[in-house]
Amino acid sequence: MTEPYDVAVVGGGASGLAAAIAAARDGARTCIVERDVACGLPILATGNGRCNLSNERLDPRRYRHPDIARRVMGDDPEAAVSSLFDSLGLLSSPVEGRLYPVTRRAESVRDVLLSGCARAEVDSLCGTEVRSVSYADGTWTLEVDAPTRCVRVEETGKAALRRARKALAAAPRDSRALRAHAVVLAPGGACAKTCALFAVPHMDEEPLLCPIACDGPSGMDLDALDGLRAEGMLTLKRGGACIAFEEGEVLFRPYGISGIAAFNLSRRIEPGDTIELDLFPRHSEPALRSLLERRMQAVGAFPGDPAWFDGMLARPLAGAVCAYARALGNDLAAVASALHRFPLAVTGTAEHAQAQVRRGGIPWSAVDTETLSITRETIGHGLYACGEALDMDADCGGYNLAWAWISGLRAGAAAAQLR
Repeated sequence: MTEPYDVAVVGGGASGLAAAIAAARDGARTCIVERDVACGLPILATGNGRCNLSNERLDPRRYRHPDIARRVMGDDPEAAVSSLFDSLGLLSSPVEGRLYPVTRRAESVRDVLLSGCARAEVDSLCGTEVRSVSYADGTWTLEVDAPTRCVRVEETGKAALRRARKALAAAPRDSRALRAHAVVLAPGGACAKTCALFAVPHMDEEPLLCPIACDGPSGMDLDALDGLRAEGMLTLKRGGACIAFEEGEVLFRPYGISGIAAFNLSRRIEPGDTIELDLFPRHSEPALRSLLERRMQAVGAFPGDPAWFDGMLARPLAGAVCAYARALGNDLAAVASALHRFPLAVTGTAEHAQAQVRRGGIPWSAVDTETLSITRETIGHGLYACGEALDMDADCGGYNLAWAWISGLRAGAAAAQLR
């Protein structure tokens, strides 16, 4: 039996690293139990490899449960994120309202977090899986399966990680027990197995912040638009009512649309919804009509041919607009309507492997928002949760990573008080 820890953090991603640092800095002997070959690897993929640390304005309304987000993150969440990374030695700078490391490299964020854990003497038990748990006399006992020798990760490129994971799978393993007065659950967005081990309530999870599957008007095939990018406004409509809108670049795929604007709407869609694409959101209806009339004077009457839009729309997109305009009447009013309100019928989400977060996990009915402790009846006390394991998600733009950092800090600090 190993010497007891004060706090064991299950999961070494963004929230788990923040929780471990907070607990250790409060004087708790802390360990991280991470099943992958190293901690912090998911951070490397954030922000297209640049790591969008946070948003400059962490508006609670951007989160699934605004009131809970406000209570957990506090009155000045931006300062909490800045303080954490200032204390770790990371220099950051804003870009269009989003906070990035000055290096623009996600590995810089991971490096300072791992160094912070090392300075705080956090033990990182990588390649280790929790197999069973028990609780007695104020102490958790975690039966873990771990490699008998360390599998080192010298590089974090894809090929190097494949080699390291292959070596981990082939390494001899044995079982041992870890003891801790408190446990912080930070397993990320696929936490059903971990919740079952600790007898914690769990909601089914679904991928979010991913492409949207949809059909063109009247079942129009979108294959011809595959790979095309266009700036515009996406308006989500349900039963004729506007539910949400997002402006930005839209990437067309054979199954529907992708890009950050589509990702953000993916949190709100339901099958049967309609998304209207406005290709000229800066133009009012009269202004767009005036633009089209001037174009007719310059290039001639609209013949229903995509070439009429040359210099205004990419040919494939012009073809789709023409096809829809013909269905509306093929006059100038129909063209204006097609450009302002090109409809896409939502069927669901797509490319789930690209999903940036998952919705679901531990319900808030089971969590104290002050400490992030599990409040419902479980097999023991001193159990906390943070990050994506909790039922909280938000838009793109640094909101989800900010939630990971802040909820991790809160759970880790609370867990340290039980030592």
